[in-house]
Amino acid sequence: MAQKNSAGERENVIQLIDVHKHYKMGDTIVKALRGSSLEVKRGEFISIQGPSGSGKSTLMNMVGCLDTPTKGTVILEKWDISTLKESDLAQLRGRKIGFIFQTFNLINNLTALENVALPMVFQNIEYEKRIKRAKNLLKEVGLGERLHHKPSELSGGQRQRVAIARALSNNPDVLLADEPTGNLDSKTGKKVLEMLKELNEEKGKTIVMVTHDPKAAEYANRTVNIIDGVVE
Repeated sequence: MAQKNSAGERENVIQLIDVHKHYKMGDTIVKALRGSSLEVKRGEFISIQGPSGSGKSTLMNMVGCLDTPTKGTVILEKWDISTLKESDLAQLRGRKIGFIFQTFNLINNLTALENVALPMVFQNIEYEKRIKRAKNLLKEVGLGERLHHKPSELSGGQRQRVAIARALSNNPDVLLADEPTGNLDSKTGKKVLEMLKELNEEKGKTIVMVTHDPKAAEYANRTVNIIDGVVE
């Protein structure tokens, strides 16, 4: 259940305050974000939408604490990420945020079980606990019979379910899903979206999803639009 403050409101788990992000490309400065602010409440399911080049990916990187702003503030729970050393930020990010990608990003020479267990290595969880949790997660996503299959031996939908199990391996508060149905057929994509909705409603996971698909966005409780680097 989402935690609330004394006023009965849900707490912010991630907050962006007047965030700018500039990239230098040759002699040109690309302003990917131009003063965007966003509050992600604990237990929300948010969809981020916008046209190509609008800044969706950069916004997602900021929400996921994968990058620091050129100007402005990104707060993950109580931490201002710009004040943290990269090693400390990586540890915090690994505990608090799970990532689900359009292209799955599984390691091809590892089994499903090994892929799911891998993020726990970086949190110094002992081997037996890693394997037990990875097995349980794969069973939860319906892949208990595919533990020792490599990605090449799995369908697209099965690979995305492995990716979801991997994202859950460190029991993060937040799941970031970047076009999670982009490489799936509509039937399989629907199953993945239903799984995300269930994780939100029954497990209390905060979910932030980037999608260009209006039907996928309908699974979210709130839609955030970004245009020309500014959150509307």
